[in-house]
Amino acid sequence: MSTRTSAAGAVATANEPILLREQAEGICTLTLNRPAQYNTLSEAMLAELQQALDEIAKDTSIGVVVLAARGKAFCAGHDLKEMRRRPEQAYYEDLFARCSRLMLSITRLPQPVIARVQGVATAAGCQLAATCDLAVASEAAGFGT
Repeated sequence: MSTRTSAAGAVATANEPILLREQAEGICTLTLNRPAQYNTLSEAMLAELQQALDEIAKDTSIGVVVLAARGKAFCAGHDLKEMRRRPEQAYYEDLFARCSRLMLSITRLPQPVIARVQGVATAAGCQLAATCDLAVASEAAGFGT
């Protein structure tokens, strides 16, 4: 898989991937890249993260995974705009099953996962950070304010 990078802090455009992946010296960094949407867990983001974690689980050259995000928020949880467009119960059951699978994939990953929390993490975004083996938060993450 090719390594994708972009300048930290830059605003994502429609042409940029929603998940950035960098790998060097045994460290794989996955960066949520939907800063304008506060890095919500859209269906596409869930799929991208799941695919990346499935690949990482098989890669013995990776010793640690860092989960990061661009923008003001680490992750605001599920994409509520996307969810409102689909009010069917079956949709929600499937969405939450995929989210649960993602969270379990993190806990079952052979490599430790570190959440690098630079901004607020709410709802399923908080769950995402809490599911990691370790979470490191900056003062900008809003803790204690």
